[in-house]
Amino acid sequence: MSFVLLFSLTFLLTFVLTVTMTRLLLPLLTRHHVGQRILDIGPAWHRAKEGTPTMGGLAFVGAVLLALLVSGALYAEHMPVLFWRPLLLTLLYALANAAVGIIDDLTKFRREQNEGLTPAQKLVLQVSFAAAYIALMRLYGHIDSTVYIPYFNVVWEFGAFYYPLAVLFAVGMVNCVNLADGIDGLCSSVSLILGAFFVIAATLLTEGTVLLAATAIVGAALGFLIFNRHPARIFMGDTGSLFFGAMAVGCGFLLQNPLILLIAGGVFVFEGISVVLQVLWYKTTGRRLFLMAPFHHHLEKRGMSETGIVLLFVLSAVLLAAISLPGLA
Repeated sequence: MSFVLLFSLTFLLTFVLTVTMTRLLLPLLTRHHVGQRILDIGPAWHRAKEGTPTMGGLAFVGAVLLALLVSGALYAEHMPVLFWRPLLLTLLYALANAAVGIIDDLTKFRREQNEGLTPAQKLVLQVSFAAAYIALMRLYGHIDSTVYIPYFNVVWEFGAFYYPLAVLFAVGMVNCVNLADGIDGLCSSVSLILGAFFVIAATLLTEGTVLLAATAIVGAALGFLIFNRHPARIFMGDTGSLFFGAMAVGCGFLLQNPLILLIAGGVFVFEGISVVLQVLWYKTTGRRLFLMAPFHHHLEKRGMSETGIVLLFVLSAVLLAAISLPGLA
């Protein structure tokens, strides 16, 4: 089996399985009334989304897992451990974050409100999983304590400081992706663009492990968009957004260039920054910097349609991805 066939198979499997599993999951979630709860402080027109099935991320999480397992089974004997092991560690990290999302989504459902795990509970779990991922990646020699600085072609040695900074970076990026899951198709569309960026980056740098992981992201995001585009028939929930976030973080580390995520994933980063700025500004001045955070809700409050916001964010993601290519190692 050639490399091209392997990656094509992974994409097609992920896409077809995501579509199939989402189609099967929809009536199941509807039957059990696993519907989205809408916060009172949110835009009033979001009330119409109340009850839309959530936890749709279960479909593409399962699809990615199955697709990579099948690809691995068919091609394992042709690839060294150094190819599969970092991919397996990254997949386990993403699955662990998806598990946090499942617990969070189920907690919301049980409490019948849009508030699941407390921020502290979620943070403890996310930090623990990120620390385990970084530790195992270092133990097996897939990362070290150096950081490549995009565009400047220099490498900085951080020593022992690298590891807590890497954990902080991973947790921050995962939560930035999570914050972007607020309107129909936004998180899945931008995840698709970011996945496509990693496909291009991995191809240019001949990084097969990254290419396989990124191919799975693209297949999953594209398949889920069929049901998640406006008007959304299903939401991914924290289950899906935390999984996508962790997969993107993993691609950054597998590429030996995690900082490129700050640029290529700039849309997600800005969503996270908008929340931080909103909180700091309010605590300092007693006023809100944005009408509502994350920033996509501010645009909604200003009268922009969901479709228009997604289009703006997608075009921004494409531009940032293009700008990021010269920053590759």
